[in-house]
Amino acid sequence: MKALSALSAQVRQYLLVTGNYWAFTLTDGALRMLVVLHFHSLGYTPLQIAALFLFYEIFGVVTNLVGGYLGARLGLNRTMNLGLGLQVLALLMLTVPTAWLTVPWVMGAQALSGIAKDLNKMSAKSSIKLLVPDNQQGTLYQWVAILTGSKNALKGVGFFLGGALLALLGFSGAVLAMAAVLALIWLGSRVLLKKDLGKAKAKPKFRDLLSKSRAINILSAARLFLFGARDVWFVVALPVYLSTVFGWDFWMVGGFLAAWVIGYGIVQSFAPRITGKQRGQLPDGRSAFVWAALLAGLPALIALGLGTGWPAQWVLLGGLLLFGVLFAVNSSLHSYLIVSYAKEDGVSLDVGFYYMSNALGRLMGTLLSGWLYQQYGLATCLWWSSLFVLLAALCSLGLPRRAGD
Repeated sequence: MKALSALSAQVRQYLLVTGNYWAFTLTDGALRMLVVLHFHSLGYTPLQIAALFLFYEIFGVVTNLVGGYLGARLGLNRTMNLGLGLQVLALLMLTVPTAWLTVPWVMGAQALSGIAKDLNKMSAKSSIKLLVPDNQQGTLYQWVAILTGSKNALKGVGFFLGGALLALLGFSGAVLAMAAVLALIWLGSRVLLKKDLGKAKAKPKFRDLLSKSRAINILSAARLFLFGARDVWFVVALPVYLSTVFGWDFWMVGGFLAAWVIGYGIVQSFAPRITGKQRGQLPDGRSAFVWAALLAGLPALIALGLGTGWPAQWVLLGGLLLFGVLFAVNSSLHSYLIVSYAKEDGVSLDVGFYYMSNALGRLMGTLLSGWLYQQYGLATCLWWSSLFVLLAALCSLGLPRRAGD
C-alpha cells in the first residue's frame, strides 16, 4: 500500500483503468469461447454460431460512436463503470435454464456484452491520452502498447478459462461465477475511479460524433479492414476447423487459442521495441503501410499450403503463429496512432469513432467467417483475409508521415 501511495495520481489512475480493463477482458474472452464451444456441441452450424455474435458486433459499432459522445459529456469513469455493470447483466442473462437459451435470447445477451465491451475499451484507451503529457509521445506509445498487449494476453487467458470452466462447471455455472467476480470489480471501480476523467470542457454536440480529421478517417478505414482480416478466419472458422478436422476437444481448442492470443498480447506489449522506439523512432503512416504490407500475403500462403498436401497441422499452426506476430505489431501501432492523433479535449469522440470502425470490421469478419467457412471452407476465409490486409495497407498510404501531423 505504501508503494501505491507513493505513485503519482496519474500512474494510480492508469493502474486502476488497466485493472478494470483486465478484469473485463477475462470475462469477455471466456464468454466468447464458452458460446462457440457450447453451441457447437449442441449441433449449431458455423453460420448459426456466427449469428449469435451478430448483435455483439452490431451494437459494438453503435456503442463506440455514441459512447465516445457520452464519455466526453459525462466522463470516462461513468462509461467504464457502465460497461462493467452491463457485462454483469449480460452474464446473468445466460444463467437461465438451457431450454431458454434460444438464438434470440443469446443474441440479446451478446448485444449487452458488445455494448459493455466497447464502452469499457473506449474508456480505457481514451483515458491514457489524458494521463500522459502531449510532449511525451514515447511514453504514450509505451503505455498504449502495455495496455493493449496485456489486455489481449488476458483475453487469451480468458479463452482458456472459458474452455476450462465449460468442462468443470458447465455453461450456466461458468457464467454465474464470472458474473459474481465482475460485480465485485464494478463496486470497487465506482469508489476509486476519478470522477471527472475525460469530461470535455465544452459540451459536444451530436454533429461532433463523426470525425473531422482526415488522418483519423483514413486510420479508421485501415483499422476496419485490418480487423476484418483477422476475424474472417479466426472467430468461427478456425475453432470449428480445429474441432472438426483436427478432432481437438474443448481443452485443446481453448488451450491453443488461449496460447495464441497470450503470445499475441505479449508481442503487442513489446511492439515499441520491435518498431524502433529505443532508437528514437515513433510510428507514422509509413510504418503502418510497411507492417500491413508484410502481413498481406501470409494468409494466402497458408491457404496455398493447405492445398498442396503438406501436413495441415504444421501449415496452419505455423502460419497462425507468424500471423499473430505480424498482426500484433500492426494492431499495437494503430492503437498508438489513434491516441496520438486524437485531440485532448473530448478525446473519447475521436477514439470512439475509430473503434466504431474496428467494431464494423469485426462484424464484417464474423459474418463472413461463418458463411464462407460453411460454403467454401477455411482456405477461402484465408484468401479474403489477405485481401482485407492489402486494403488496410493501401489505406495507410494516406496517413501522415509523422504521428503528430
